[in-house]
Amino acid sequence: MAVALAAVMLGAGCSTVRTVVNTQPGAAAEAGRMMSAWVDSDGDIAVATTWSRKVKPGVTVAEIEEAFTSVAAEDNIRAVGDLPISKELELRSGKPEKFLKVYSYCDPAAARQMVDFSPNMAAFLPCRISVVERDDGLWIYTMNMDMLIKMGRQLPPDVSVTLHRVRATLLKMLERGAAGEF
Repeated sequence: MAVALAAVMLGAGCSTVRTVVNTQPGAAAEAGRMMSAWVDSDGDIAVATTWSRKVKPGVTVAEIEEAFTSVAAEDNIRAVGDLPISKELELRSGKPEKFLKVYSYCDPAAARQMVDFSPNMAAFLPCRISVVERDDGLWIYTMNMDMLIKMGRQLPPDVSVTLHRVRATLLKMLERGAAGEF
């Protein structure tokens, strides 16, 4: 994989090398991890750009939501909305649906700081975490923050601290939600 990535970079020329030099430490390793996940999933880019956890058997949606709420309060981020997709589909069709709900969280100061650094980061706001019922149980998904942190250009120290804090919060929500710990 590393050889293939190096070949692509060399074939792309000086601008690619210049860009790689301008990225955070660990960018190449993260790009390799994403490429491997993409290939292993037969080209599903969502697999390569997200974190997921299977929810422990017996943990309910209410317990997952309580874990999310607890972490948000501890880490001072705000719940800014949710989208109960399965409930909406049930209302439309009158038929039961597997559970699917998207939860949105934001730290307004962190959002401002990220967008001031790179306006395109606005497309990643607010932070989302989803609970999905699959045939084998409940799963939780969120964006892989490492691609933003490691594969982006060099971060100013204050932005780096902020992104790492948000990353830690999302991972804590993922882990504690999957375990039903609140």
